[in-house]
Amino acid sequence: MQNKIFWALPVVAVAIFSSCSKMGSLSADNFTVVPNPLEANAGKVPATINGTFPEKYMKKKATVTVTPVLRYNGGEVNGQSAMFQGEKVEGNNQTISYRVGGNYTMRTSFDFVEPMRKSELYLKFDARKGKKTYNVPEVKVADGVLATSELVKRTVKGANAAYAADNFQRIVKQKQEANIQFLINQAIIRTGELKGVSVQQFLATLRDIQADTEAKAVENIEIASYASPDGAFQFNSELAQNRGKNTKEYIDKELVANGLKTDVSTKYTAEDWEGFQQLVSKSNIQDKDVILRVLSMYQDPEERETQIRNISAAYTELTKEILPQLRRSRILLNYELIGRSDDQIKAQFAADPTKLSVDELIYAASLTNSVAEKQTILQAAAKQYPADYRAYNNLATLAYQQGDYTAARQYVDKALAINGAAPEANVNNGLLQLVNGNANAATQALAKGTGSAELGEAMGNLSLMKGNYAQAASQFGETVSNSAALAQILNKDYVKANSTLDRVAQPDAMTSYLKAIVAARTNNADKALSNLRDAVAKDPELAQLAKSDLEFSALKLPF
Repeated sequence: MQNKIFWALPVVAVAIFSSCSKMGSLSADNFTVVPNPLEANAGKVPATINGTFPEKYMKKKATVTVTPVLRYNGGEVNGQSAMFQGEKVEGNNQTISYRVGGNYTMRTSFDFVEPMRKSELYLKFDARKGKKTYNVPEVKVADGVLATSELVKRTVKGANAAYAADNFQRIVKQKQEANIQFLINQAIIRTGELKGVSVQQFLATLRDIQADTEAKAVENIEIASYASPDGAFQFNSELAQNRGKNTKEYIDKELVANGLKTDVSTKYTAEDWEGFQQLVSKSNIQDKDVILRVLSMYQDPEERETQIRNISAAYTELTKEILPQLRRSRILLNYELIGRSDDQIKAQFAADPTKLSVDELIYAASLTNSVAEKQTILQAAAKQYPADYRAYNNLATLAYQQGDYTAARQYVDKALAINGAAPEANVNNGLLQLVNGNANAATQALAKGTGSAELGEAMGNLSLMKGNYAQAASQFGETVSNSAALAQILNKDYVKANSTLDRVAQPDAMTSYLKAIVAARTNNADKALSNLRDAVAKDPELAQLAKSDLEFSALKLPF
């Protein structure tokens, strides 16, 4: 467990000069390392080394260069050196007083590699006085690197790749509108009106619905009838009602003739002031702003009637162009286009997939749990509709989920070649970059992922890889995944991490491994060992990882 590991620092006797100019010995109390043990963060292993030169230690003409070096199986790497000088040395390095000594702080960082999990941090000394060099023994100051943050390279493989949705709708709402105009003060439907374009299109739609009742269905018909606002209110009210009544009788006959049944509703507007104002505002009448402003001053229907008569007398354009358009019935046919059922889509794909739309094909892939069948359907979609990026993107998603990152990369590249701005393809590109540990390339890709439902989770993984643990936890939100739990562990929120891991839909070896870390950090050795056994049973390679993992240094591993 991280908070139980403590490193003792050795007592080192350092002889730099001759017997008459010794600098004295250094003890373990002269060095502290923070953090201890070292800890990987965003692919780096930072360390702060605090040291003390005792009094009468640094001779006035001496210089000492201290270099941290991290040694591991198969290699070693030097950190940033720091030089210290005595009081009579001319230079820009930190000067250490001979009489009182001095404290110093060194900051260094190493690029993390996996073997560093089992490593040792040493300090090397290069001590000189003038041209003479002295042999100073190295000092070991820490053991190992806690690399729990590096697990994101494993947990990101379980992230939800971005799936490009289909736009398939089984029921699509449609509308068809027709208008019947009436003469002034009349409610009789003229034969010429029934030959108008809008009415003929309305009737054609009814015939189409009757001819294909499996694919189309009438929802209802709405009739709205109006009178122009240039007569007495009571007269206009009866006139508008009669126009609606006659229109409904006509529609009822047409429904019977086409063998269709549906609800037909009617409503009327005695004085269509709203329509009047809209038509005037869109007209080219010279003083239309004055007309509209005058009309807005009157709310009483009779007063408005008087004003409209006055205006009509003054502006003949109103009586010729505007008012006739308000004497009408508006007919709205609401109907539905009914798409194929799930079984029909499956049957059509088996018989001839070329008869399916791209959205039907992408939807069809969601109707099976078989990865092989999904791939077959999406490959057919990509072949039939090569200009649509979604099939390639979703093939990439399947490959990612199966751990075939080479195939996923190929499909993502094809999707981006079709549509470089596709948010789902950019999110998947970002995830693949994270799998390779390339946070910079992932950042660029995910910047183009706005609009994808999976962007937040991908950004959480990116923040994890960048070492921004609190930000990662926030970006994951309510996501339940191994990566979300890892962010909570690194934020030391072990209760929430346990809850998240218990709710992972498809727990895998890494789920158990993370549970073991939580148990070890909360001093539950039995639970830690139990989860480690389960993790190794699912993925034997984790045994070697556990052996080098400082999270479990206090446990006696069963493998």
